[in-house]
Amino acid sequence: MKIFWNAFFAPLRVLLVFALFVSSVSLNNALAQTKAAADSQNKERGSANCAPAGSWTVPGKGEISVTDVIAAAAKRSVVLLGEMHDNTEHHRWQLQTLAALHAEHPDMVIGFEMFPRRVQKALDQWVAGELTESQFLAASDWNAVWSTDARLYLPLFHFARMNRVPMVALNIDTRLRRSVAAKGFGAVPENEREGVLPPSAPSAAYLGYLLPIYGEHERAGKKKNPGRDDPDFLRFVEGQQLWDGAMAQAINAALSRPGRPLVVGIMGSGHIKHGYGVPHQLKALGVSDVGTLLPWNSGTSCGQMIAGLADAVFGTASLSFVGHDAPRQRLGIRFELAEDGGARVLQVEKGSIADKSGIRDSDIISEAAGFSVRRLEDIVEIVKRQAPGTWLPLKLKRGGDTIEIIAKFPAMPK
Repeated sequence: MKIFWNAFFAPLRVLLVFALFVSSVSLNNALAQTKAAADSQNKERGSANCAPAGSWTVPGKGEISVTDVIAAAAKRSVVLLGEMHDNTEHHRWQLQTLAALHAEHPDMVIGFEMFPRRVQKALDQWVAGELTESQFLAASDWNAVWSTDARLYLPLFHFARMNRVPMVALNIDTRLRRSVAAKGFGAVPENEREGVLPPSAPSAAYLGYLLPIYGEHERAGKKKNPGRDDPDFLRFVEGQQLWDGAMAQAINAALSRPGRPLVVGIMGSGHIKHGYGVPHQLKALGVSDVGTLLPWNSGTSCGQMIAGLADAVFGTASLSFVGHDAPRQRLGIRFELAEDGGARVLQVEKGSIADKSGIRDSDIISEAAGFSVRRLEDIVEIVKRQAPGTWLPLKLKRGGDTIEIIAKFPAMPK
């Protein structure tokens, strides 16, 4: 009987041992997968917090005190402050950084990408206290040259006015940009160049940086994978260089003022990142003592936080609406009045409502909400009247075609 039971239970013991082994392996695998998932989540949390809101970080190194950042920046000849144009937090950060730099270096000049040189007189009159807000915005042709909600920038303008800090228009007129994009810089008569000199050639790294941006912008077009030798891409690059070079030249001119003041440039972050744009053009002019400071949106992937991105970045919290007034709607385009009527789109901001709706550079908006566009103010006023969550029908002219699209404005977040 004992032999029988041993013979009967022996295979069962083998099966039991095997089952325990399999269970152990499965459990270990499950634990490993759980740990990997937790590590991934922690990594994502770390990614979102590589530049915590309210603190300064040196890309590639780590956190740094505000005292050290401002002390170092105030010793520079030029400091460039980046932004996303419609991000409220970025403009608040710019204001506090301007105030800190002014406390360290009161002899200051503030240059703005938002203004073309032709409106410099309006900037001088504003700083001198000779214009009201509405008069200043009208005299500087704000709705035509920038069109972003002026409330985002007015605190910066008032800071300059209050402290009698000169404001300098860094940009050029859209007509010159369009001429260069169409014909090339060399083909534009010298008397139409607004005193702008040919920009310095771009670095290979800058071309590599711009190519995917151009490709993303052209995704709705026929060219899916443009190369560096693509003629349209090269014209796009020349337009960016013109913009960078013109701002660098205006900053360099401001440095020659008596006392050689600290020149602070307010501009889009794309002109600053990695030193490819305006810093590169300044260096070609002999100005290498340039500080670069950028805002960093909370939750941005840390894969972009690499050494050389900027001297330092400041973590900004996610956007939140403050106050009782709903934010004004905006399409996210730069435009001018076309010769035959309508609004000619000069630039579409990536990720904007216009971008998501399929609007492209050089489109002409002939109608909005069923009304013909005859003045620059027409687009601005119609868009401002749009309530959150509404749809705006637009009629566009693209080449020889007429296209109808719908711009969908998001609902107010709860």
